[in-house]
Amino acid sequence: MKHRILQIASITPAVDARLARDYDVAPLWKQADPAAFLAEHGAGFEGIAIHVRDACGADILTALPNARVIANFGVGYDRIDIDTARRQGMQISNTPEVLDGCVADLAMGLAIDAARGISVTTRFVRAGGWKTGQRPLMTRVHGKNMGLLGFGGIGQAIGRRAAGFDMDVRYHTRRPVAGSPYRHEPSLVELARWADFLVVACPGGAATRHLVNAEVMEALGPSGILVNIARGSVVDEAALVQALQAGRLGGAGLDVFEHEPDVPQALLEMDNVVAVSHIAGFTRESRADMEARVCDNLDAYFRTGQVLNPVP
Repeated sequence: MKHRILQIASITPAVDARLARDYDVAPLWKQADPAAFLAEHGAGFEGIAIHVRDACGADILTALPNARVIANFGVGYDRIDIDTARRQGMQISNTPEVLDGCVADLAMGLAIDAARGISVTTRFVRAGGWKTGQRPLMTRVHGKNMGLLGFGGIGQAIGRRAAGFDMDVRYHTRRPVAGSPYRHEPSLVELARWADFLVVACPGGAATRHLVNAEVMEALGPSGILVNIARGSVVDEAALVQALQAGRLGGAGLDVFEHEPDVPQALLEMDNVVAVSHIAGFTRESRADMEARVCDNLDAYFRTGQVLNPVP
């Protein structure tokens, strides 16, 4: 007998196909009345497969009293009701490490673009502006100070790349990371005051909502650049717009937004803002690794009772 799995929504064609091959899968998104379906069949499910973009709240979890594992396609898990899942004895897995390098690459790319004006200069050249003038001087990246908000696998990968640019690296977390070669800064505001670049690389969720607020942006200052490759909720987006418009912040490189895919028009109109569409882990290589990992976590749980990648 195959283990019965509830799949909240389509993940990718490869994952959908592997789950359908190896498990007895019920696609929740195809049910005419999901709540009624869960009320009737919820007790029969042993696990859940979910994409990072989709919500898995208490309404779903409490309808599945016998489910003991959640396999999440993605690193973030802020859309899963962790407290309810824990109370019901569920193990929750994600897909860390496989994304670290690609996300770190994009973080550096956004920092370089925001500092050197690559995107805006491309638009300038394509519009014919170079025929009549030149763009203003920008700022260098190498030798600058990079502050990291969050120092997990992604933060550490960014730190290594920044060190390759001869940057001085410091980080802010609740506690110092043992063995780190970089200085821990207990105060986020003081980290921002020291930094030329502040990169957001921490989890999303209620605990970090608007952690990067007006005070932090003020500390980063009119020549500072904010880079966010974490979650849009970590940055107070209204305060970000105001800081940029008032010149209290020098620029921003943004892969994520508070209400994506909706992006404030004010951000799109600023030449000192680089905005991309949540593509930090969006490479063929990382996608294939994630697809394998989400299924491998389910397989490991049903084989050994332990997922490969439990969330912290």
